[in-house]
Amino acid sequence: MRKPRRDDSEAYAKPIPDILSQIKDSYSELRPAERRVADVVLADVTFSVDASNAEIAKRAEVSEPTVTRFCRAIGCDGVRDFKLKLAQSVVVGRLYFAPAPPAGEVSSDASPLWTEVFGEARNALNLVERQIDPKDIIAAAELVASAHQVLVFGLGGSSTSLALETQNRLFRYGVVVSAHSDPYVMKMTASTLKPNDLVIAISGTGRTCEVVDAVQLAKHYRAKAICITAPDTDLAATADVALTVDIPEFPDPLKPTASRYAFLAIIDLVSSAVGTRLDPDARETLRRIKYTVLNHRKGRVLEPLGD
Repeated sequence: MRKPRRDDSEAYAKPIPDILSQIKDSYSELRPAERRVADVVLADVTFSVDASNAEIAKRAEVSEPTVTRFCRAIGCDGVRDFKLKLAQSVVVGRLYFAPAPPAGEVSSDASPLWTEVFGEARNALNLVERQIDPKDIIAAAELVASAHQVLVFGLGGSSTSLALETQNRLFRYGVVVSAHSDPYVMKMTASTLKPNDLVIAISGTGRTCEVVDAVQLAKHYRAKAICITAPDTDLAATADVALTVDIPEFPDPLKPTASRYAFLAIIDLVSSAVGTRLDPDARETLRRIKYTVLNHRKGRVLEPLGD
């Protein structure tokens, strides 16, 4: 029996309403008693999720009907709808609700921020060294060096910047490379690929459906694929060479994402191996770039040689 066709509306999960933003945006329009309910909810979101209507009313020093009116005033159907949306908000962003404990405050010598950031960077680099097989780096470099063109896909803040960094590292060796972060452009360019082309896909989670779909489309047209991502993910399963590393994230949303250090190291490993594979052509391309840059800004020969 033929499976029912999934339309576009079913292809993506329904967005989770950001009820906390709705409360903050509506705050000035609420009545004084309703604002007291809002204050209780924003002050302790976890309590508000688990508490009964009566418990919220008691803490806010209002009547239970006022809690119901508050829920409707911020766009919910009632208390039950409000609690459901609030619970979803807690699941999405529990780490963002509470300020850091006093022990996490930055002192005049920048500690503990100093040790935490450098510690995370060192830990990420150590994990790359232990988890990445050098043979996979060489295999990835061979795919890049022999490709007619290379497309780099990355979606979202960190992966987009890493895709651009990959482009920046590879073009200077003479590789024909372009980075894309628009999901429609990724699909359109993937559909133009041929068997001697290559995709490099970057994703911290390995579950970004737009990136996975674009890579699968490229594979459909017989292009090769390298991924830089987390292990045992949908994206890793699609790649010819999967460069995967498991990086535990520091549980503080104000700190940089640790996997970014790891992925930058992987990009540098692959690009350096590509340069070695393409030498002497890569060396000549770098010489031209440096010659042009020095003539333009009157710099020194021993500035960073790769820039």
